[in-house]
Amino acid sequence: MKKLKRSGRLVDMTYYLLQHPHQLVSLRYFSERYQSAKSSISEDLTIVKEIFESQGFGSLLTIAGASGGVKYVPTVNIEEGTELVHSLCEMLEDSERLLPGGYLYMMDILGKPQLMNDIGRLFAAAYANQHIDAVMTVAMKGIPLAYAIGSYLDVPVSIVRRDHRVTEGSMVSINYVSGSAKRIQTMSLARRSLKEGANVLIVDDFMKAGGTARGMMDLLAEFNANVVGIGVLVEAEDVEERLVDDYISIARLEKVNEKEKQVKTVPGNFLDKLKEVKAE
Repeated sequence: MKKLKRSGRLVDMTYYLLQHPHQLVSLRYFSERYQSAKSSISEDLTIVKEIFESQGFGSLLTIAGASGGVKYVPTVNIEEGTELVHSLCEMLEDSERLLPGGYLYMMDILGKPQLMNDIGRLFAAAYANQHIDAVMTVAMKGIPLAYAIGSYLDVPVSIVRRDHRVTEGSMVSINYVSGSAKRIQTMSLARRSLKEGANVLIVDDFMKAGGTARGMMDLLAEFNANVVGIGVLVEAEDVEERLVDDYISIARLEKVNEKEKQVKTVPGNFLDKLKEVKAE
């Protein structure tokens, strides 16, 4: 790259950091990239850090030492998070989404790349202080959300399937009980898709009683993996017996009336979790 003026360095440096979240970048790399002294790079990073934090893009962590550098950690401020959560709640309250059994049609929401990208940043902010090696979800509807979160955490996505595929090699399978229908079902994960002992964030687009999330937790036990957390886009209204207790949800169905085609949605517990993270 040709030598850039400070204004050019700041633009390119900002773009690079935004595209490489949670990656440690050495000052030497930036110094060689822009053909500038490390002292100048340090001054540039101070400016970028101030803008990131003042605008709510995230934080820029500095790691001292010979192997140190800077790391961009995506976060979101309370105001932006609240606005996005309430916007999602409004989308979900469209009565035309109501499906038999109290479920909602959500494929149009899950199919919006920018919206999933924004929600992925919400979850990444909530788990910014956790060490996560992978994001796990069940095919198919949870995949867009899982990849959005994975991109902000800079970790791979492991996809659990309810069938076996020859192209994925040997599989680990378990039987689990669905929380709502109380049926025995099967889920499988390719052995090569997850390292043993990994720290995993479980993601689901919709949770009723939590049987699917519970099943993924049991499946992770077969890999001696650790469940860092459970992230849910939408949780159902009050359920008599929830099979998982510790989870974060963006939105919660408070009231669903199929007869009158009414849907009432309120924010989940995400905003409370975000406030806790900010306070740490």
